[in-house]
Amino acid sequence: MSVSVVIPCYRSAGTLPPLVARLIPVLRDLSVPHEVVLVVDGSPDDTWEVASGLAREFEAVRAIRLSRNYGQHNALVAGIRDARLDVVVTMDDDLQHPPEQIPLLLATLEGDRLDLVYGIAHDEEHGAVRSLASRSVKACMAGALGVRGARMLSAFRAFRTRLRDGFEGLSGPHFSVDVALSWATTQVGSVHVHMNERRHGRSNYTPRLLARHAANMFLGYSTAPLRAASYLGFLAGVFGLLLGGTVLWRFTTGDTTVAGFTTIASMVALFSSAQLIAVGILGEYIGRIHGSGMGRPAYVVRERAGSSGAPGAARTATTTARAGSGPDDR
Repeated sequence: MSVSVVIPCYRSAGTLPPLVARLIPVLRDLSVPHEVVLVVDGSPDDTWEVASGLAREFEAVRAIRLSRNYGQHNALVAGIRDARLDVVVTMDDDLQHPPEQIPLLLATLEGDRLDLVYGIAHDEEHGAVRSLASRSVKACMAGALGVRGARMLSAFRAFRTRLRDGFEGLSGPHFSVDVALSWATTQVGSVHVHMNERRHGRSNYTPRLLARHAANMFLGYSTAPLRAASYLGFLAGVFGLLLGGTVLWRFTTGDTTVAGFTTIASMVALFSSAQLIAVGILGEYIGRIHGSGMGRPAYVVRERAGSSGAPGAARTATTTARAGSGPDDR
């Protein structure tokens, strides 16, 4: 078994050197072919200079610089499609995912003959609000999208590289690595690992961005919002019938109070709201179809650093820039 470690990098000039310094000995101790792919996602600081310097220092390290900030999942896709070896391990660049836990992921992957393994923290590493938002998104993914094992999703994952063939044909700017992986396999497992607290900066995955990411997934990979609009229209229709029946009953029983402005305004507002919600959902789907038809790239590789001539080298930027999740998803 050979291992490619893919790390999306954004504002991580301070964390990359200690991360790589810990990661390389761990991979060497595995005594298997290995590589580290650093994908710099248009970071505004000197992350690229640091990453390219590490690629020159370590033979096993390669660095890819995207032309702008495309988002974490886009950067992951760029690195996954650039991976050359049998198994891909993805991890964050902020030292929350200890490199020393990678052998545990790989042992679980091989021992249970799985295709995909997630590393789950023993203890929750985020605040209460962020943790609640994250758990809610995972629950919705399990229910609405049918993602197997959605409640154990983590950015610290190991999977067999062949799974990327399952989303090779996807295009457009909206992409979720976990949903795409769920299309390729049902052999999914998890293992508890020790996570560290973030020591530098803070995560850009705020509850607001988590909600935005969830909306991207539901609109991009599910028709559940369309069904919800249909249910909303049905409920509004039932309420309108009940309200009309009530007014008619009061008229036939002699209570001839004429329905005034309040009743009419309430009914108009209710039905207008249901219609606008349904039209808005349809508009989102049409907009995404339009965006995909324009051929907007998920990412564009600006430059590379490190070894690039080995057998199985990655495909060119023109063939890899096809799928992603949108900018600022960290």
